[in-house]
Amino acid sequence: MLARKLKGSELDEQSAQLAPMFGSRQLREPVPRYELPQHQMPAQAAYQIIHDELNLDGNPTLNLASFVTTWMEPEADKLMAESFGRNYIDADEYPQTTEVHNRCVNMLARLFNAPEHGSAIGCATVGSSEAIHLAGLALKWRWRAKRRAEGKPCDAPNIVMGANVQVCWEKFARYFEVEPRYVPLTRDRYVIGVTEAMAHVDENTIGVVGVLGSTYTGEYEPVAELNDAIVELNSRTGWDIAVHVDGASGAFVAPFTRPELAWDFRLQTVRSINASGHKYGLVYPGVGWVIWRTEEDLPSELIFHVNYLGGDQPTFNLNFSRGAGQVLAQYYNFLRLGREGYTSIMKSLDATARYLADAVDDLGRFDILSKPGTVPLVCARLKEQTAKGAYTVFDISAHLRQRGWIVPAYTLAPDAQDIAVLRVVVRENFSRDLADLLVDDIRRTLEHLDEHGPAHLGTTYARPRPPHLAAAAHPRSQAKMHKTARGVC
Repeated sequence: MLARKLKGSELDEQSAQLAPMFGSRQLREPVPRYELPQHQMPAQAAYQIIHDELNLDGNPTLNLASFVTTWMEPEADKLMAESFGRNYIDADEYPQTTEVHNRCVNMLARLFNAPEHGSAIGCATVGSSEAIHLAGLALKWRWRAKRRAEGKPCDAPNIVMGANVQVCWEKFARYFEVEPRYVPLTRDRYVIGVTEAMAHVDENTIGVVGVLGSTYTGEYEPVAELNDAIVELNSRTGWDIAVHVDGASGAFVAPFTRPELAWDFRLQTVRSINASGHKYGLVYPGVGWVIWRTEEDLPSELIFHVNYLGGDQPTFNLNFSRGAGQVLAQYYNFLRLGREGYTSIMKSLDATARYLADAVDDLGRFDILSKPGTVPLVCARLKEQTAKGAYTVFDISAHLRQRGWIVPAYTLAPDAQDIAVLRVVVRENFSRDLADLLVDDIRRTLEHLDEHGPAHLGTTYARPRPPHLAAAAHPRSQAKMHKTARGVC
């Protein structure tokens, strides 16, 4: 999230100050809004100013847009609070924290079916965005080393992925100078197509991305089919193209709801997997994980060794210092829930998503695009005859916001960008009772919009992007162009 410095001329005296009425008895002077105050203030006053402003944020329980965990048990809250001052990177000072981290890596490597006697390796990250950057770098360096060893040019790497990937993949490609080759969607296919993906692959391809849980519709991409196609291609050409599985949303779901589904290290070409602990790993933001099948899949040149914190410390992260609380909370969940607990929760979320999808479908006004047995969410578009009327899913989203529900409306990726949808993410604190209340409010919204239309809504909830961030054509619109695991802190 970016913010720009406001010029002095843009601020009048009133808008440049905070004016908390409760603080008039304690504060000696107005509180500046955009510059550091000259004097101290009572701790309670500082707390109350921030606390009251945060009331303007959405209610986390009614935030159905985010995959990110908004509730944990009191014991986890306590454990994290006790760890606020603990730096995850200081392995010499906090060796047991490092041990806990390594246990988590081992548990995840086994959960993702890494070879039991192999040498899987991995680390915690701030989230899946950092994990994806690290995995992408490993793919690029591994491909480059092979090309150099063969005396071939290595100045034009590319990566193949569906146009539905999360924006962090665009960031990786741009930041690390890799050509992104997007496989466009169609009106009937909302994830990557295997045949279409293989048409984009060549000797400069560092890897193919399979998404286990599309951000748009929650669907699992056909990772096993991608693997089979790449195995055949590699055997025929002598290439060594790998698959990375972006399991940000689904890697903590599929092992417990569909353990028979082959998407992980059981597949020969899957070399790395990322997962978001702060999504269905059930931890507060932000913690992610990246696991490599073997040590050879993470080039040693990318691992740095430092000793200025005491002892030799290998590190492979974009971030260095960070709080240990989320890693400890992940371990808490692993101990607290185990396979049985995670399975129970994920199956319950899947059942709630199916229940909600059926209830929305019964309204007779929507087509359900999400599929059962994938990420627990409901994605729906207005039926054609309704979509031609006076309102859209964006109007429905805005009207629901008046009741406190945060239900995002958006268009799908190219070439299905003319399809606009609503999406409800089912998290642990979204009960069937809340599902019933949401459906009732959707029904009332439809009745209201049928009668009055959307005109009165105006742009109440529209938040246009700042001019300096406005983009031209979306880059994906050009997709048609072509043993025991050990942790690295």
